[in-house]
Amino acid sequence: MASFRVLLPILLGIWLTSQGTIVPAQTSSENSTGNANQSWSATTQQQLPGNLNPTRTSETHTEAGGRVVDNQSVESMGRDGRFEPYLDVQKETIKVDANTVRTVERTFGRDSEGRKTLVQVTEEERRSLPGGEVKVARTTSDPDANGALQTVQREIQDTRQIAPNVQETKSTLLTPSSNGGFAASMQTTERQTKTGEHNLEFRKSTLLPDANGNWQLSELREGTVKDDGKDRTKEERVLRPGTDGNLSLVERTVSKESENAGEKRQTVDTYSTNLPGVPIDGSLRLNQRVTTVQRKAGDGAQFSEKKIEQRNPAQPSDSLRVTEQAIDIVRPGMTPSTTRETQSIRSLDSNGNLGVVSVDTRKQDNSPAIKVDIAPAK
Repeated sequence: MASFRVLLPILLGIWLTSQGTIVPAQTSSENSTGNANQSWSATTQQQLPGNLNPTRTSETHTEAGGRVVDNQSVESMGRDGRFEPYLDVQKETIKVDANTVRTVERTFGRDSEGRKTLVQVTEEERRSLPGGEVKVARTTSDPDANGALQTVQREIQDTRQIAPNVQETKSTLLTPSSNGGFAASMQTTERQTKTGEHNLEFRKSTLLPDANGNWQLSELREGTVKDDGKDRTKEERVLRPGTDGNLSLVERTVSKESENAGEKRQTVDTYSTNLPGVPIDGSLRLNQRVTTVQRKAGDGAQFSEKKIEQRNPAQPSDSLRVTEQAIDIVRPGMTPSTTRETQSIRSLDSNGNLGVVSVDTRKQDNSPAIKVDIAPAK
């Protein structure tokens, strides 16, 4: 059991990474209809080259009586060639009252004998207070050797309007301490200042305790967002303490979004001072470019392509090369409430060629909208 609990988060992270490689052209009923208050179901099958380790994912979303329930079940191919249960995630959101929303997410895996086993529970309570303040309390619990839940992490977040154009969010992460209680292990403060109708400046600082328990600034992120209603540009700078303790610029990201003739395009350029094979001299160099293009065809099909370009560590002086490509196509199904989606991912192999890594197929059925009762749950 212990080895399973250690291995599952690693496998789960790999699976989530493969699922989230591309920003899908359409992934939910909200995108397909513009109405989030409805129930839907979807099935996705991931096929790897050579028919190795395929997975199948089933999802359902239901809303009724002030509750929203999302279920996700992942199956993997067994030795006998049949799909077997692997991972289940159950998420329930309850509107307690007009100002409070409570969410509980439970993750289940399988032990060595195939029995369904609780792996993790995450609980969150979000409260809206007068004046626009929002408080969020989040706890993560894991079962111990006897199956009893033990809290392993707590997070407290407070967002408030400290000025007409300034919003500040403070977060504190608490983890188990040596004395058996909980101690703050990380603090973040993020401030957003609105400088125009669509423009803002942001600044986020992250502090970690040193060996003596004193808070030290470990990272500072700051930048601007400019939006003229058609094009949007975001610039972010990342600063971290150097060996002398002073902050120095280590990364810069420039993101540009535009829409023209029904085509949406986003380009994210990342500049870094730390490139493989290049001596660190404090200079920023373009290290990665991510380009995403989305467009819609006349028959209702939606296309999305994501391309990642990076430097070759063996030849860092060369231009960027494409290391990964993902293509996502969503087409209307046989009935108005269904869609069919295909996502293929190609990655650079050892010979420098783009080869198919996985192919996912997804079928989604959007049922008629269900009226949601926003009254407090009884």
